[in-house]
Amino acid sequence: MSDMDKLSLGTLGQHLQTLRRARGWSLSQLATAAGIAKSNLSRLEQGDGNPTLDTIWRLAVQLNVPFGTLVAPIQVPLGEDGVEVRLLDQGQDTPRVDAYWMRCAPHITRHAEAHSPGTRESLTVVSGQLEAGPEAAARALSAGDTLSFDADQPHLYRTHDTWATLLMTIVYTDTEAVP
Repeated sequence: MSDMDKLSLGTLGQHLQTLRRARGWSLSQLATAAGIAKSNLSRLEQGDGNPTLDTIWRLAVQLNVPFGTLVAPIQVPLGEDGVEVRLLDQGQDTPRVDAYWMRCAPHITRHAEAHSPGTRESLTVVSGQLEAGPEAAARALSAGDTLSFDADQPHLYRTHDTWATLLMTIVYTDTEAVP
């Protein structure tokens, strides 16, 4: 996540701390629930550290907020291991809908952890080819193809010889907390 600048990290950290404190949770409670080291969470809240996409997802699930709520202040694409993600827009209606741009380098497999219960994900391939969807039922997709699936289970994105660019929407159930 080398592109994430100091200002974005600071904003993410303040936002995380505010959400955690609003729930009356200690650093230890959130870190344990999200499966990350307390020292890493402390560094993130102080605007330091180098969070992975999975770490941010785990924190969002535990805080019961959409992923986009945590990354909204970040102006640069979030990236790791050949995958870049950028929040395009975040709806304020019920259910909550986040829209993302995503780009995957050739020959990568990104395993995504299960999102909050009831979450749905839709992908439309803008260019290139990839396999995507639930780990046990991933489908081959090309430019113009759209796939929707339940994202409250482990899922993946796998490219072969080409880059793949896609638009992704994530629809959270209306039981999600609205920050």
